[in-house]
Amino acid sequence: MAKKEHMNIVFIGHVDAGKSTTVGRILYESGKIDEQVIRRLREEAEKHGKQTFEFAYVMDRLKEERERGVTIDISHQEFETPKYYFTIIDAPGHKDFVKNMITGASQADAAVLVVSGKDGVQPQTKEHTFLAKVLGINQLIVLVSKMDAVDYSEDTYKKVKGEIEALLKGIGYDVSKIPIIPASSYFGDNLVKKSDKTPWYNGPTLFEALDALVAPQKPVDKPLRIPIQDVLTITGHGLVPVGRVESGVLKVGQKVTVMPGGAVGEVKRIEMHHQELPEAVPGDNIGFNLKGVDKKEIKRGNVIGPTDNPPTVAQEFTAQIVVLNHPTAISVGYTPVFHIHTATFPGRFVEIKDPQGNPKDFLKTGEAGIVKIQPLKPVVVEKFQEFGPLGRFAIRDMNSTVAAGVVLDVKKKE
Repeated sequence: MAKKEHMNIVFIGHVDAGKSTTVGRILYESGKIDEQVIRRLREEAEKHGKQTFEFAYVMDRLKEERERGVTIDISHQEFETPKYYFTIIDAPGHKDFVKNMITGASQADAAVLVVSGKDGVQPQTKEHTFLAKVLGINQLIVLVSKMDAVDYSEDTYKKVKGEIEALLKGIGYDVSKIPIIPASSYFGDNLVKKSDKTPWYNGPTLFEALDALVAPQKPVDKPLRIPIQDVLTITGHGLVPVGRVESGVLKVGQKVTVMPGGAVGEVKRIEMHHQELPEAVPGDNIGFNLKGVDKKEIKRGNVIGPTDNPPTVAQEFTAQIVVLNHPTAISVGYTPVFHIHTATFPGRFVEIKDPQGNPKDFLKTGEAGIVKIQPLKPVVVEKFQEFGPLGRFAIRDMNSTVAAGVVLDVKKKE
């Protein structure tokens, strides 16, 4: 049995659209949660007067467990379709969602947009979809949920489908390539099996649509980039930087450069899950021994690359951003904190334009623009087109995510 290809998927949409129930139901239908657990949760849900919430409870219980533990900041649930093996990047709350979607260690290859058949398109539906587009998620599946609440009405489905198509077209998605599936997550209609309650619908089920997605290519042929998450000092092993290979291949014996500092070291050993590897490829979370680099010369937020093609340190960069939540507006001179790969840095807005490139005085919540940013400390920034994970960022201020964006161009620091 060949190993299935892996994909990361995120469920997005308005908070009451039924995302948790959908995810819970998928895990149940694909055999990831057994009957006993569902039965126990059903009793628990009924005790709390929350009948029909047992699938959502599955996700919420995992979320509570996650909140007690400190290690994971995104609940990773896995399931398989006939063709792929999926990791769900679950982002239940709106705030968590924005932060996790941008800074989550594993980025989404595709998104399932859940829209309630009862309520149609909501403000958050727009915001999440816009964000998915700005962050480069080009593969989308739409689920019109809660069809049981509207008696599986074809007219209601058509009306909501029209709203969704108008929204997606406006954002720049090609609607002809996006399945819009009528479903009831609570009863499992059109998730894994075709439903007899929607005889008027002849498109794919959710699982069929998931299997029609295209798996991402591992960027092994690109130059090496490893953002450093942590630097450990291990007795007998010396200095061990830890990070995820985002592109390229790291080999034992290779000389690498640590940016923004410029220290050069040699890779003596590579380990993943306590096993020694001769090389590491994109997606691998590894620890490696670096000889010739001092503890003062490497820290979280640095990026490792080949000596002949080191990571880019930015003098300034141009980005496309969308303002998610700012109490007033963003104008030139504003200097919030940027979160990019594993680094954070203060950055100053030096220029603001609208998406068409005309100068603008400020950007308000809900608006998108093209901006120029000057980092106030040395940091590695790459173009989103070339190195996705190193070219996507969140802007935070006053404990909330103010904006999110992707890097279009970088002016290199000499």
